[in-house]
Amino acid sequence: MRKELAKTYEPKSFEDRIYQFWLDGDYFKAQRDPNKTPYTIVIPPPNITGQLHMGHALDETLQDILIRYKKLQGFSALWVPGTDHASIATEAKIVAAMREEGVTKEELGREGFLERAWAWKEQYGGRIVSQLKKLGTACDWSRERFTLDEGCSEAVKEVFVRLYEKGLIYRGERIINWCPTCKTSISEAEVEYEEQQGSFWHLRYPLSDGSGYVELATTRPETLLGDTAVAVNPDDERYRDIVGKTVVLPLVGREIPVVADSYVDMEFGTGVVKITPAHDPNDFEVGLRHNLPIINVMTDDAKINENGLKYQGMDRYEARKAIVADLTAGGYLVKIEPHAHNVGTCYRCHTTVEPRVSKQWFVKMEPLAKPAIEAVRSGETKFVPERFDKIYFHWMENIKDWCISRQLWWGHRIPAYYCADCGEMVVAKEAPTVCPKCGSTHMNQDEDTLDTWFSSALWPFSTLGWPNDTEDLKYFYPTNTLVTGYDIIFFWVARMMFSALEQTGTVPFNTVFIHGLVRDAQGRKMSKSLGNGIDPLEIIDQYGADALRLALVTGNSPGNDMRFSDDKIKAARNFANKLWNATRFILMNLSDEVTDTALPQTLTLEDKWLLSQYNRLVREVTDNLDKFELGIAEQKIYDFIWDVLCDWYIELSKARLQAGGETAVCAQRVLVYVISNTIKLLHPFMPFITEEIWQALPTETESILASAWPSFSDELDFSAEEQEFARVMEAIKAIRNTRTEMNVPPSRKAAVYIETEYQTVFEDCKPFFVRLASASEVFVASTQSIDGAVQIATKSARIFVPMDDLIDKDKERARLTREREKCEKEISIHENKLKNENFVNKAPEKVVNEIRMKLKTAQELLVKIDESLSAL
Repeated sequence: MRKELAKTYEPKSFEDRIYQFWLDGDYFKAQRDPNKTPYTIVIPPPNITGQLHMGHALDETLQDILIRYKKLQGFSALWVPGTDHASIATEAKIVAAMREEGVTKEELGREGFLERAWAWKEQYGGRIVSQLKKLGTACDWSRERFTLDEGCSEAVKEVFVRLYEKGLIYRGERIINWCPTCKTSISEAEVEYEEQQGSFWHLRYPLSDGSGYVELATTRPETLLGDTAVAVNPDDERYRDIVGKTVVLPLVGREIPVVADSYVDMEFGTGVVKITPAHDPNDFEVGLRHNLPIINVMTDDAKINENGLKYQGMDRYEARKAIVADLTAGGYLVKIEPHAHNVGTCYRCHTTVEPRVSKQWFVKMEPLAKPAIEAVRSGETKFVPERFDKIYFHWMENIKDWCISRQLWWGHRIPAYYCADCGEMVVAKEAPTVCPKCGSTHMNQDEDTLDTWFSSALWPFSTLGWPNDTEDLKYFYPTNTLVTGYDIIFFWVARMMFSALEQTGTVPFNTVFIHGLVRDAQGRKMSKSLGNGIDPLEIIDQYGADALRLALVTGNSPGNDMRFSDDKIKAARNFANKLWNATRFILMNLSDEVTDTALPQTLTLEDKWLLSQYNRLVREVTDNLDKFELGIAEQKIYDFIWDVLCDWYIELSKARLQAGGETAVCAQRVLVYVISNTIKLLHPFMPFITEEIWQALPTETESILASAWPSFSDELDFSAEEQEFARVMEAIKAIRNTRTEMNVPPSRKAAVYIETEYQTVFEDCKPFFVRLASASEVFVASTQSIDGAVQIATKSARIFVPMDDLIDKDKERARLTREREKCEKEISIHENKLKNENFVNKAPEKVVNEIRMKLKTAQELLVKIDESLSAL
């Protein structure tokens, strides 16, 4: 027996059950089948600290649509799930939780802290996975990975050692971005620039020979404590005579040289700049060229250190105020100018980053970037939409060496070991037992961990078993489509590209499908500060996962931000309800002899019209999905189900279904064929409701996921019949629109006289005018002439409906007269307000304009009422 659909659509009653049904049946599990083409997606791994948000919901929905589509097309479709250890974010949360207990990292020690971290992962790591399942994700959970699991960790060590041995990873003192809150270095990609209001402080630095002073400007006066030179352009005639001299550093008293360097812009400011190699990336390069000392004046948490004289211990901004006050008192401050400038902030905590010199590990990027640039230029990997390759190229062509070391404990520890006795360094996958130089057994591992993105960069191949030559790697790699937001093209996409090319010799994926952000109904970015965030789990709880998914895809186009609103989610829920009720109607009218989805031998005109529309839908939706036009595909399916199938064909078929016999069975077969195949098209978008419906229909497989994607058929291309029936539909629509405009209730029947050259089709379709156009009777002829009738024209016919049949003239005249009196009263009120000069002059302009608009609308309505009365 077939499953019965419940009377009302209640997604809570079946969504969890359906998901478990898929899991129990291994429907998400991908097999290495030599007779099938593989299709692979790796999930952008969400943080273990994370909770499902609307960005995740969109990202996973788009991936799920592609995976389910490919499964139905017969591909061996693998969606690799997993989570990211997210070193900075996770460590910050654990430290915050410990702080509430009064415990610090240092008190626990590294091993004790890591025990806490793994316990945290066990407690919270599975949370987002269970939430992804609520959304309906068709991931192969048997292949779930974690960026710190044993396999991924082996891959990380392998890559680090390989790059080090090739000279592409090095350790050195360089200027880096330091986050004083996270207390770790961060890469250039993790710095977000925002405009901040600041100042230019113009300062005098006296020449040590007493011959005068140089004037310069700075946005960060607190860094003068670490100045080791001032610089001018070698071509600047104004300062040629002082190059080689020294100036006395204000407040500090240290003599520092005046150097000539082409880095200085003669046209900017005074043409003199202070050089602080330890705290500015450009100054650092100048310092290297002129062999200047490097004096770091800040601690890890951005306080002034022991090199800062009396300002030691002050926060950087507190020190700035004190230093400016002392400069003023000493006569060194010339003036202060307001100045807006871009300031780097930490992408994670939004603290202003501090450039500082530090000994760190780096990846040499230029040799790795070149093949990754060429792979996109040649089309080996394509961006959808194509315009996003510009972001990729801009980043890769201007790339700086990547700082990969982090001063954290949670993460992949750098596989470098140092001899405590002779200082020898060894980079190796396994810890050496003895020093290769002196034979000492006192070998200590580097304290730092690797940037989270270092392991994420290996995700497409490390998750499939690399560096081992696994069967999964041979079959499913390279992957096919990466689905991600435009905000992490340089964070993640670029790094996966150069890592895969370097380690595997091939691109990690052939398509990068970019989507935008989910914004609120007003187009604003969702954020805690605005309080406009929407919890997708609450939406699922209230409306169901299918409604959320449909709302996220509706109007979605590659690369563009989308707006999410209550109206969208309610419309999606209404659509699901419409589909549910339509299917219940079909099932309630289904004879026992309809046991499969085969079409009948004999088809009526309306059957052919429906099947031809369905057939074209299959071709267009398939084409749209292949082009990643998911929003367009969804809208076409939506329109077909709502308008063509429900509002037209089901209504057209009711008379046949009620008539019984062979004509009823034929209509049933057409309905079953179309609904069962159309829900296959809808399945990637709304998997739960389509599976529940599938199991209630007389279908060929236990699950819709085991069925085959529909294909276009020449046999169902009834273009001529479709065009013929369209003439009838146009006439019915025209009659209905006219009746609506005249406020004629559907219950009032009227004779319909049709003048047309297409008499045969209109004669055959007379019952449809009775059922759908409230016709009492229908007369078809080549010419018609009816006095006192409303005339309606279409491309194929002229239609006459007697006025007396449509309305009771006396009642209509009385109704219009009442409407006229009401309208005149409204006009009088608005006119009197506008005649009142006191109101017009004192009321807000917006209010006055609204009254004028209301007056205009009422006057236009009065004209229409008078026209209707005149016609009567």
